[in-house]
Amino acid sequence: MSFFPLYNSLRITAISAIIVFFTGIAAAYYIARFPRFVKGILDVVLTLPMVLPPTVMGYLLLRVLGPKRVIGSWFYQQFGIKLTMHWWSAVFAVTAVVFPLMYRPTRSAFEAFDENLADSARTLGISEWKIFWRIRIPNCRQGIIAGMILAFARGIGEYGATSMVAGYTPGRTATIATEVYQLWRTGNDQMALTWVLINIAISAAAMLVINYLERKK
Repeated sequence: MSFFPLYNSLRITAISAIIVFFTGIAAAYYIARFPRFVKGILDVVLTLPMVLPPTVMGYLLLRVLGPKRVIGSWFYQQFGIKLTMHWWSAVFAVTAVVFPLMYRPTRSAFEAFDENLADSARTLGISEWKIFWRIRIPNCRQGIIAGMILAFARGIGEYGATSMVAGYTPGRTATIATEVYQLWRTGNDQMALTWVLINIAISAAAMLVINYLERKK
């Protein structure tokens, strides 16, 4: 049994989690301060990947990153790099799919933050940068951590967009989800079940952590 699908899924999801951590926090912080109408529009745009079928997200990514599309063709002409059908191509897919799971809890946490704490810090001459990282983020940490865990758990099991953007090549682009499908397709139900149980164990552990954080709160 090769553990490459597990390793590949973990590294893809870890990279995606780092990306959505910073982009999700930035988007949540600024959008939470916008007027209600503007915030509503941006919410629809940024959370749409959460309700669209993953294969639709994969198709949209191919329309952008494909070797004959604007961004994809530019990278290929300039650097000789195809943005699809590599293991790291799945990072684009996973990031797009899990971003809303990081953004929504973080935005809710920022909206619930007591601005009196920030105002008090300003009267003491504390810079906005320090207020953000030393006051706002620690007070909103449970929402941020919950978003990260949800994003990570969802990323581990992502299949639709990943299979379209990165494909399936054993030992190169295979993930847990694509491995399960290929094993099932070839009739290897026992190995498919093994990978399903591994995925369930990781997801269950993530849910236990979230439940623990909620009880602690």
